Amino acid sequence: MSRIQRTSALSLTAMGGAGLVGGRLLRPIIESFERTAPRVGWSAAIALLLSALIVASFAWNTWQSLHKHHERMTSDHGIKLLSLAKACALVGALVAGGYFGYALGFADSFETPFGKERVIHSGLAGLGALLLMVAGLLLERALQLPGDGEDDAKDGKKKGNGNPQTDATPA
Repeated sequence: MSRIQRTSALSLTAMGGAGLVGGRLLRPIIESFERTAPRVGWSAAIALLLSALIVASFAWNTWQSLHKHHERMTSDHGIKLLSLAKACALVGALVAGGYFGYALGFADSFETPFGKERVIHSGLAGLGALLLMVAGLLLERALQLPGDGEDDAKDGKKKGNGNPQTDATPA
């Protein structure tokens, strides 16, 4: 059976970079069609911040129940939470990059009223998306069981104390 790997820094960086490029290119693309770039409202930052708080509360509750109280969790529930954690981490990185790229696109027109608003609101929404990414990573970490150490798998070490009589499985 294959093990599910943690979300890697490379995949988070790739998603954030793709979002940054897309967000930065949005203004020139919209203006090439002689349109006005959209303004970013407070609702995006508030929604992302609330989402990050909800996922962070899932992470805290999961860590408390699995690691502190040593309770059990059904595999279905664990898979659903792990899917949520990975999705929040990857989408949070993509959206953060997009909003930061959009803010970067208006950095040269910061002195204009709408330019300043776009930079500030996009920056705050990007910060909310970063918090969502971190909350997703914390939830992913909280779902790791104490016996799931990556060091044992990487080093090829056997579990046990090295004594063949106590480490052997019954026939």
